[in-house]
Amino acid sequence: WGCILVWGALGGCVEVASGTEAVLGLPFRLLCIACKRRSETPAEAESEWFFRPEGAPQFEKILHYSPEEGEWVAPGPFFGVMSWNGSRGTRDLQDLSVWLAAVQHNHAGHYVCRLKRNLTFEGYTYSLARNQTLRLAVVEKARRDLASIVSEILMYVLIVVLTLWLAAEMLYCYRKVAAAAPGKIGVKMGKLGTKMGKLGKNGVKMAERGVA
Repeated sequence: WGCILVWGALGGCVEVASGTEAVLGLPFRLLCIACKRRSETPAEAESEWFFRPEGAPQFEKILHYSPEEGEWVAPGPFFGVMSWNGSRGTRDLQDLSVWLAAVQHNHAGHYVCRLKRNLTFEGYTYSLARNQTLRLAVVEKARRDLASIVSEILMYVLIVVLTLWLAAEMLYCYRKVAAAAPGKIGVKMGKLGTKMGKLGKNGVKMAERGVA
């Protein structure tokens, strides 16, 4: 559901871009990752999500989450559909993602994921805010992306190449063995032909007996 963009991997955190295309009626995760630069620094954080439909003049707050108070979802098209799907069990938040249980047409538009974090250093507290924006499109059916199509083509090309290589190797080995002992191969082929002839005669006799 989206290309991976690595902005930083400190403390085991990797920032990944969210998918931007959801299928009507299916669940979808709006991804929002905000890695902390120094994992050893104590921090407290909370998150807010805002939404602006296509053509609307301004954003409206649709969700708020804090470790102390839990989640709040605004009345409207997201109530009962959107829920917090990010970090839990910690006062700091690095995963700010939310979950849409069943995507509808009125969920298409622009989203803002906001992080408010307080970093505690020796003697003072530093506050910062950070926004991530994304645009979500809602489609009737899932469309295959270019990467999956190219991967499938490469897979078939690889299968053809390996098949041709295997055939060439078998032909090479056969020619090498034939050149090393042509007499033995001729004798073996003659014996094989005799056996096949006997089997054919026996089959004819059995068929004649069955008719009789």
